[in-house]
Amino acid sequence: MGPLGSLKFVTLLVALIPELLFLGAGVQLQDNGYDGLLVAINPQVSEDQNLIPNIKEMITEASFYLFNATKRRVFFRNVKILIPATWKANNYSKVKQELYEKANVIVTDRYGAHGDDPYTLQYRGCGEEGKYIHFTSNFLLNDELIAGYGPRGRVFVHEWAHLRWGVFDEYNDEKPFYINGQNQIKVTRCSSDIAGIFVCEKGPCPQENCIISKLFKEGCMFIYNSTQNSTASIMFMQSLSSVVEFCNARTHNQEAPNLQNQMCSLRSAWDVITDSADFNHSFPMNGTELPPPPVFSLAQAGDKVVCLVLDVSSKMAEADRFLQLQQAAEFYLMHIVEILTFVGIISFNSRGEIRAQLYQINSDDDRKLLVSHLPMTVSAEAEISICSGLKKGFEVVEKLNGKAYGSVMILVTSGDDEHIGNCLLTMVSSGSTIHSIALGSSVVENLEELSHRTGGLKFFVPDNSNSNSMIDAFSRISSGTGNIFQQHYQLQSTGENVKPHHQLKDAVTVDNSVGNDTTFLVTWQTSGPPEILLFDPNGRKYYTNNFTTNPALQTASLCVPGTAKPGLWTYTLNNTHHSRQALKVTVTSRASSSAMPPATVEAFVERDSTRFPHPVMIYANVRKGIYPILNATVTAIIEPEAADPVALDLFDNGAGADIIKNDGIYSRYFFSFAANGRYSLKVHVSHSPSLSGLAYSIPGSRAMYVPGYIANGNIQMNAPRKSAGRSEEEQKWGFSRISSGGSFSVLGVPAGPHPDVFPPCKIIDLHAVKVEEEVTLSWTAPGEDYDQGQANSYEIRISKHLQNIQDDFNNAILVNTSKLNPQKAGTKEVFTFSPKFFTKGPDHQPDEETQENHRIYVAIRTIDRSSLKSAVSNIAQASLFIPPHSAPILARDNLILKGVLTAVGSIGIICLIIVITHCILNRKKRADKKKNGTKLI
Repeated sequence: MGPLGSLKFVTLLVALIPELLFLGAGVQLQDNGYDGLLVAINPQVSEDQNLIPNIKEMITEASFYLFNATKRRVFFRNVKILIPATWKANNYSKVKQELYEKANVIVTDRYGAHGDDPYTLQYRGCGEEGKYIHFTSNFLLNDELIAGYGPRGRVFVHEWAHLRWGVFDEYNDEKPFYINGQNQIKVTRCSSDIAGIFVCEKGPCPQENCIISKLFKEGCMFIYNSTQNSTASIMFMQSLSSVVEFCNARTHNQEAPNLQNQMCSLRSAWDVITDSADFNHSFPMNGTELPPPPVFSLAQAGDKVVCLVLDVSSKMAEADRFLQLQQAAEFYLMHIVEILTFVGIISFNSRGEIRAQLYQINSDDDRKLLVSHLPMTVSAEAEISICSGLKKGFEVVEKLNGKAYGSVMILVTSGDDEHIGNCLLTMVSSGSTIHSIALGSSVVENLEELSHRTGGLKFFVPDNSNSNSMIDAFSRISSGTGNIFQQHYQLQSTGENVKPHHQLKDAVTVDNSVGNDTTFLVTWQTSGPPEILLFDPNGRKYYTNNFTTNPALQTASLCVPGTAKPGLWTYTLNNTHHSRQALKVTVTSRASSSAMPPATVEAFVERDSTRFPHPVMIYANVRKGIYPILNATVTAIIEPEAADPVALDLFDNGAGADIIKNDGIYSRYFFSFAANGRYSLKVHVSHSPSLSGLAYSIPGSRAMYVPGYIANGNIQMNAPRKSAGRSEEEQKWGFSRISSGGSFSVLGVPAGPHPDVFPPCKIIDLHAVKVEEEVTLSWTAPGEDYDQGQANSYEIRISKHLQNIQDDFNNAILVNTSKLNPQKAGTKEVFTFSPKFFTKGPDHQPDEETQENHRIYVAIRTIDRSSLKSAVSNIAQASLFIPPHSAPILARDNLILKGVLTAVGSIGIICLIIVITHCILNRKKRADKKKNGTKLI
């Protein structure tokens, strides 16, 4: 597309009405109100007449709470709730381009180890948006849970701050207590003004108290007062009625060992929020009136309608493009598209042609009939009109219900159409989702904009004879309903150029969570299939004559009867042709049982396009139901337009591109750009049965469940948090999955050699621990280039003032690291130094306010051989100069309570009241009290 065409395209985008711009673009903030929030109910959730009213009530309450918490900045204006097709029709509006997998908030009936904990999946860093908020249906329906979590609207705001602004929790279940800079025992909280008392959860407290030699006895907990004076913080305990704001610079507890401090370098949640794009482009509303309540709309998917819009111009004859299209389209129609779906077929060059009106798939005969309507030849015409093809597609799908709402277009093209912008407005407003598959390097630059604006996926198929990207793309396109038990899963996708009379040998694992409708597809380039030999786990053999062959499309497929046996299936393809040819294998399957969720993989990139030298962040979300799968081997395969594929291992180690360890999201930087243009991405995941695989908790960002409160001097415990029973099914076979991650584009890549422009990546997991008179630091080594290779040196600086190291790292005290040599990227680094040698300068003389604060702050910067420096790491902190043999003390204004507290004993409650009264009258004598009292911080 020339400059004039690009300008016309951009002009059309600008001219679109705001409502259309929101489509496919997620939640938008306009005039202080959020538009486009999408809540989707999973089809496995049973219909309940109270669920939708409760969702509405929650978000309405959240809108007003959020408005006040953000100082009159933002509220929720328009919300759409996606009703599953499994529910009864009730005059809901028709779904347009809304999909379950695109929802900001999902509601399921799947429970984690922490029961009904609402949580947000955050896979990026501080200040970055998350993926979605998750609620269980029980959380939304069971009012008894409100006592533990607080009002649902407040919980929603807690999770919204995770999702929208990238802030993190201010509590820490694993480290509920810590020793502060004054050598005092403190509770991990924000703000520090929130008060409560220590109690024993499992019987009477021992005489030694909850705290013994800096350790905390099992069963001790800290119960908070139900009535507080503190107004912060929402990211700590939104359930407290007094809490109406986020921790700011004044109230933030920088010493607390929580995720907010670790991920955001000790910055307060409010500081991060006010730096967001939302706040940079909005101002507080004038006046004192509250905003209007949110407007809700309910939409339900109707009939599933798909139309294939296939390019048959002469460019499709190049590099086996048309053959790959035929093979993939046949596989999609025969095995991937779900039953009861209406399917139509369009072909186009400069004009569109209807090849098949809508047929509903009810049987294999219907599938075969549709395959017979696929185009069999390309035209001699090189010119194409994508708009003409799509308009014919709309003509077909609108015959069903008069509208294209909720329909899906799968657009496959290899041509350059400079007029594609002419129909953009029509496409975006149609209510149809357009998935685009680009073939070769000459496809129009703005093709993907159609998909982006309509909420569709975008794929790229390089002209590589042994690439399986076309079939991978069709396999990735699902109904988008969120029903993981109906979808097809790719277990294998491989291809190889095989020499004459040589073989392609491989194996694929079929695990016990899949097995229904298991299909083996073999494709080849020349006439006649290869010799096929397939063994099931019991040794049964399948030969070429057991496969259904289509000589015209050069495919052979075997659909395993019933449920495929779990275990290792091995196959051999023998190239009997006299020349080298590409042989490819694809294996797909569905869930074996609705009682056992299959392992799923979602591959994606942070951004659809980048400009050199900025890297692409590649992610793979690997789960079984809602549980993260750990210790998997995850490899991304990146295919450029005209270069060899690149294999890149992804990691879930909490370092480099991976923000949170063991959250099931495997990540990596990719920067090995071969040239400008499109890149195709797919991810292969395998898991060995010998490794522990399932995390029975949801890591990261959850709303706190409060075990109980102190009300009027009485301990009032909430019901124990429900912990979902987990099946410990024996995993004998491991599993294998393939998932396409679509495509991304890279611009600005130099044509020839270029100097090193890739610095080491930022260290995000720096920890500091004081041992005797020394401080031990630990972190994961970055690389010479981001997270690859081996860096040259480290620069470690310390300060007793957080502000100094945050704002002026270069002038903080430099630690001698001459004997510290960086190890290979991904290796755990440990370095110990004595801070007393570095804290004698004028910068570190204590002032009146900080003379009691015996802490240092530490950060690291990594340097490569080209003297390129990484960003400064997260800031770690450590206590200093605690006198030898001193035990942690409690703050002088803390009360010492005599007696034993229990949650249910009336005697304990009476003693509590007596002791509190006694302590208030004898505050000056507290130091002489017996050491077996329960303590209040």
